[in-house]
Amino acid sequence: MKKTTGPYSYRSGLLFAILIALLLVPVSAAAYLDPTTGSMLISAIVGLFASLALAIKTYWYRIKAFFKRKPAESDADDGAA
Repeated sequence: MKKTTGPYSYRSGLLFAILIALLLVPVSAAAYLDPTTGSMLISAIVGLFASLALAIKTYWYRIKAFFKRKPAESDADDGAA
């Protein structure tokens, strides 16, 4: 494969840099968020936390057993029948 050196590689690099610069230029948005949208976002966040709390409450004993250390087996029970 032949590596291109010359005016085309310079132009493609320049074109890439201009494209990135244009993508980074901030553009003002003509948008309006009314108070209803804000309350909808707040209620969605509260609902998310409520559902997480309910899931933790439902599976609390499984979560507790997962983090609990297993007791070491005693040697006295190994065939003392």
